[in-house]
Amino acid sequence: MGLVDIIFIIKAIIIAIVEGLTEFIPVSSTGHMILASSIMNFKGPFVDMFEVVIQLGAILAVVVLYWKKIKDSVIEFVTYIFSKGKEGRTGFNFGINVIIGCIPMLIVGLLFYKKIKSLFAPEAVVVGFIVGGILLIIIENRFRKNKKHATKNLDNITPIQALKVGVFQVLAVWPGMSRSASTIMGGWIAGFSTPIAAEFSFFLAIPAMVGSSAKDLLEFDYSIMNATLWISLIVGFIVAFIVSIIVMDKFVAYLKKRPMRVFAVYRIGAGIVFGILMFFGFLKM
Repeated sequence: MGLVDIIFIIKAIIIAIVEGLTEFIPVSSTGHMILASSIMNFKGPFVDMFEVVIQLGAILAVVVLYWKKIKDSVIEFVTYIFSKGKEGRTGFNFGINVIIGCIPMLIVGLLFYKKIKSLFAPEAVVVGFIVGGILLIIIENRFRKNKKHATKNLDNITPIQALKVGVFQVLAVWPGMSRSASTIMGGWIAGFSTPIAAEFSFFLAIPAMVGSSAKDLLEFDYSIMNATLWISLIVGFIVAFIVSIIVMDKFVAYLKKRPMRVFAVYRIGAGIVFGILMFFGFLKM
């Protein structure tokens, strides 16, 4: 293995760390990966597929951390169906809410897949960073204050609330907006406490990201793969998984005590900085 291969693997690890750090906090993992890839000149068909795979590594972190809730809900969902509604109502209702929350993104993804992919560029990320940051501040100030009557349990979510979150999740098709930020904002408007908005966002991520990744993975030309690319893919998946587990746990603990404004300020600042770098030609579009 030569120096070029080692450098390539290091770049892959950096992108995986970026994914793990940003997937579940409201700053846009896709946006950060696009910008990081542009800065490091880490591009090509493999990179597009690689970014999909490491996102699945992050999703695996959700499955591991919330395994009991997922397992119990699936069992209750099936039990409810076969018992004709006599048992398992809690898990069934939660499963239906997750399905409802994913429907808007599914419709938009199926209808506008190519248009969405065409947006994946640094200039779109800069706009998404700034606009998303401003929206975070406005919506948090307007809707987060009503803590007394907020929904504080995943099992108390209603279908209408799930649909509201799902509609907001559609904002995430714009790179830089952030799926996490979009769903958390939707959660605030739907009446969720911030930790519940974040946790529901995690569950919505599973079908949303698995579904959006399937097409890319099925269409990828695996004949181009070599040892370096396979190593990059496997190591990247593992790194994204480990970093995501750490970040998710810390993020939920943070939200129980503090507001999200720090993320909004970061987004706006990062958008301005990257915009300036692009304007002066330091960041390739």
